[in-house]
Parts: sequence; C-alpha cells; structure tokens
Amino acid sequence: MNKSKNFSGQPIIKQVLKFLDHNDVYRTAKKHNSDKYTKKFTTYEHLVTMIFSVISGSSSLREVSSIMLACEGKINHLGLKDFPKRSTLSDANKRRSAEVFADIYGLLYKRYRHFLSDSRTREPAVKDLKIVDSSTITLFSDILKGVGRNPMGGKKKGGIKMHTMINAMEDVPCLIKFSNAATHDHVFLKELDLKKDSFVVFDKGYVDYKQYQQWTLDDIYFVTRQKDNARYTSLEEFDIPDKVDDAVLKDEKITLIDKKNGEFQLRRIAFWHEEKRKVYEFITNNYELEADKIADIYKNRWKIETLFKRLKQNFPLKYFLGDNQNAIEIQIWVSLIIQLIMLVIQRKAERNWAYSNMMSVIRYHLMTYIDLFKFLKNPDSKYEEITTKNIGQLSIFDP
Repeated sequence: MNKSKNFSGQPIIKQVLKFLDHNDVYRTAKKHNSDKYTKKFTTYEHLVTMIFSVISGSSSLREVSSIMLACEGKINHLGLKDFPKRSTLSDANKRRSAEVFADIYGLLYKRYRHFLSDSRTREPAVKDLKIVDSSTITLFSDILKGVGRNPMGGKKKGGIKMHTMINAMEDVPCLIKFSNAATHDHVFLKELDLKKDSFVVFDKGYVDYKQYQQWTLDDIYFVTRQKDNARYTSLEEFDIPDKVDDAVLKDEKITLIDKKNGEFQLRRIAFWHEEKRKVYEFITNNYELEADKIADIYKNRWKIETLFKRLKQNFPLKYFLGDNQNAIEIQIWVSLIIQLIMLVIQRKAERNWAYSNMMSVIRYHLMTYIDLFKFLKNPDSKYEEITTKNIGQLSIFDP
C-alpha cells in the first residue's frame, strides 16, 4: 500500500467523475441488462475507462492500457478493482450496447440542462427554438457506408453521420441519432418530437416537402433555406414595413411544386447579406413574424456548428477503440458525456476559461492531486493552496 503523503486527497479525474451519479449508471445498466453474465468489467467500470480514454486523448487500446497501468496506486480513485486489459475493453465495446451510454447521457442532460441554460446570456430569436444539423465523422475502414462515389483507386472510406438537435438556449444535444454517412439528412426530421407552436431551424439539406406540410397542420413552425433548384410560383407579395431591416429584399407567398407535381404554399423571404455580398432565400410556414425576424432565426443555426467544432477539436474522433459500429457509437456517446460535464465545470469555474484551454489543462493534470476549482480560479497560486487534502463533496450548486 502506498503511504506517500503526496497521494492524500483526490486527483482531478476523481473530481470530474463526481458529476456522474453512480446510481443512475447502475439503474441504466439494470434496465438494459448490460451487466448480465459480467463478472469483472461492469458498465460503470466500462464508462469510467472510456471517460479516462477520451479525456486523455488515447488513440489505441494499447495506449489506454499502458496509461492506466502507469497510474498504479491511484486506481481506487477511478472506482476500478482491476486494470482493464486490451481484450477486455475491446470485447466490452463490441458486446455492451451503445444504448446504455446513450441513456446515461440522457440522464446527465436532464440533470444539468437548466444549469447550462441559465448560464446563457444571449437570447435566441424566438422561444422554444430547436436547431437541427448533422456532422459526418470519417472512418478509415468501411464499417459504415461512406458518402459519394467510389474512388478510381482504392476503397472508399466509411463514415458515420451524427444527426443532432439542440435547444438554442442550451448548447448541448437534446436528441442524437446515428446513421451511415450515405443516409439523407431529411430522414432525421421524422425523429423529432416537437411541441405545438415551437420553432425548428435547419439548412436546405433537410428538404422534405411532405414533412413541411405535416408541421403546418400541427402548428409547428420551421425556417430553412430554399433549394436553388426549387420549383415555385409567386402568389402574393407582402408589403415590407419601414421598421423592418433594409436587408429584406422581398417577402412573398409562394406555391412550391414537389417531384410528383404536388403543390403547397409557403412564405419566401429574400435577404441580402452584406458581409458575404450574397442573397439568401428563406422559406417558412410562419406568416406572423416580421421578415427580418425569420432571418434572425436562421442566424441561430451557427450555435450547433459551434457544438460540432468543439466536439471534434477537443475529443479524439479520428481514432476509435474498436472496428465495429457499436464501439464507435460508444466512444461518441462518451465524448458527448464528457463534453457536457466539462461545460458544467466551465460554467461553474469563477474564471473565464476558453473551453479548449480548460480541456488541455485538465487533460494534462488528470491524476494530479489539486482542487480543480481552486486551480481553475487561480492556476498561478502556490501548490499548497490548491491541493486536495481537505476537499469535500463537489456540487454544481455550491456557492
């Protein structure tokens, strides 16, 4: 047993793991029977190992095992009884359903969503605004069908598409579905559970005229861009009030014609973007809001692009710890879990940290025995002032 005084207190990884509720993980594992026939490597141990792997930026099973083996004497802080072998982690990533980790993310989202939402300072263009988009993660093996034609020489790379919806106020996904990269985006629209009078915004890659008509019948409003090859005729041009932004060039009611020559009516707005020197054409089924407000709603779409950028920049989604779809989905779900927890830590920190900078600091000090929030508040303070010798239970609601 290691008696060194340097190991009194808790390392940063232990403080990060406290944002997980062990009971939630246990109940989720029981719900999915994910620990059935498991003697050693439980769902919780699997989750903790993957969290350690994702935060540390490990790119292979061998690297995970080597790094964790170097943490001998501190393994109890991770809640692990034994070091996971490469084969053990590989088998777990293949056999334990990714849905378990999806549900764990869902519970974390429900717990912290209001904390993250209250921390937002910029209001969206309308209340209850949902933003939809997808991001494709390229795979080096053809596990899932990639997008585009086969190359002249060699195999086409595989790809997994992450279809995502976020609340404009929260900056974290509230709904995620996976598909191969070749799947058309509009399929995801059928998965959305939207309330009456809510708004949803997405780009023109999600064009689905049938879904637009259904939303109109259900009093659900959408804003998107009109496709360049859309067939339509103008029915009525609306007057543009003086108070509306001068960038609004046209506001009209149109009849759209689908591939089967079916017709239905929507509102079309032409908007001049000064910086890009380009006209944007928006379509919507809402006739109540001013035309410039519709343009503002579409501008909110950048928030989901920020989410994708943050996820790919800070977590290793180029190298996966498995060569099957289930292992890939598990690693993405764990990355989303860590991204959410780190956003909570970022909001709780008394110092204004850039997300990537904070992640780098935590990554390099995972097994260091310092109080995380004291360190984030004043990283230049003396080591004795920020050690974790007397650290108590962490809570996001502490003053």
